[in-house]
Amino acid sequence: MRRTRKVAAVIGATLLAFTLASCADTADNGTGSQTTAASAGTIDCEPYKAFGDIKGKEVKVYTSIVAPEDQSHIDSYKPFEDCTGAKIVYEGSKEFEAQLLVRVKGGNAPDIAYVPQPGLLQTLVKETGKVVEAPAETAANVDKNWEKSWKEYGSVDGKFYAAPLGANVKSFVWYSPQMFKDKGYEVPKTWDELMTLTAKIAADDPAAKPWCAGFGSGDATGWPGTDWLEDVLMRTSSPENYDKWVKHEIPFNDPTVAEALDKVGAILKDPKYVNGGFGDVKSIATTTFQDGGQPILQKKCYMHRQASFYAANWPAGTKVAEDGDVFAFYLPTVDESKGKPVLGGGEFVAAFSDRPEVKAFQTYLSSADWANAKAKATPGGGWVSANKGLDANNLVSPIDKLSAQTLADPKAVFRFDGSDLMPGAVGSGTFWKGMTNWITGADTASQLKMIEDSWPK
Repeated sequence: MRRTRKVAAVIGATLLAFTLASCADTADNGTGSQTTAASAGTIDCEPYKAFGDIKGKEVKVYTSIVAPEDQSHIDSYKPFEDCTGAKIVYEGSKEFEAQLLVRVKGGNAPDIAYVPQPGLLQTLVKETGKVVEAPAETAANVDKNWEKSWKEYGSVDGKFYAAPLGANVKSFVWYSPQMFKDKGYEVPKTWDELMTLTAKIAADDPAAKPWCAGFGSGDATGWPGTDWLEDVLMRTSSPENYDKWVKHEIPFNDPTVAEALDKVGAILKDPKYVNGGFGDVKSIATTTFQDGGQPILQKKCYMHRQASFYAANWPAGTKVAEDGDVFAFYLPTVDESKGKPVLGGGEFVAAFSDRPEVKAFQTYLSSADWANAKAKATPGGGWVSANKGLDANNLVSPIDKLSAQTLADPKAVFRFDGSDLMPGAVGSGTFWKGMTNWITGADTASQLKMIEDSWPK
């Protein structure tokens, strides 16, 4: 359930920012343009002939994506339906994560489910035995179109089950292009440049702070802090070391982790650098993540590290673009020669049936054709995929385009949100608590040890 709690407020804000009416044929995206199922375009039908005649067959899809965000998904299926004559029956539920395991164990599994966590996929495979391995055609698409770690997240014990679907990028820093231009600041390309800029802003503008942040999120308070640590750990050590840490092959309080958290502290625990618009360092714990970056618009802070989905939290009328009121840049790495670490999240397509029509639909969802159809069917923006066959020109919003470019960068080394991969008692328990304690005054060593001691034996 931790993803539901962690991003519930994000979803609520996204629904406001990217509202699409829920009529099946035509919807107003709030910008005056119209989206229709036909806008998803047409595709090459040849790949689906291999699955035989599936005309009139139904594929039932179960997801956590509900109205109004569901309509663009439904519209994106039309090219497949036109090609094959099959019908996709969509069911979105706010109780998805609580009910999916119950339904599968109770013999009422959907044909396909969009699973938002690799950890949940592991549970489904190991506790039910009902998840079907992905067909060869789907595996081939994933091998062709995704950075290899995505396939690993959709695999359990060496068997590939679930192709990736949508994605988000967490390795972003939000800022005001106009403020940077007025001050003559350049977007930093390295970690050293980022820290030099941070110190310069603190010296140049006593009425503001270089950074603002918010760890508050109700029962999930602390999760933005986990993202900070995960992002920096990949930069100060390596993605491989990050993998070992997530799997508990090294202790949670390994020296490399302590080094990374102290590097985060060099920004977030320095009163000269935070918390613009809100107060002292401790105010980070009580500032909600939704509010966290808002002082940028009041020129009270300059930078805010948060994911691509934060775009939904800017007030109506805010121009999110490179020449707009706010935009984002990639959180610089420490050593560019080691690649470009990218922290993020996404969903995976798990199947509970191996009928031909289900295999065909899995293959469609793993294709570049679907990624582009989904982009075309989402004219209001707010969606992106790590599929390298996605044409960024089909994306509407500049932040979506930036996200796609970041994910498709040949130097990108993607890693999934670590707290979503860890046991629930840690990932959505002591890790959140420890980061909250840390930002309110506790030291690095004590909090990392507390989390290490909590790891299930």
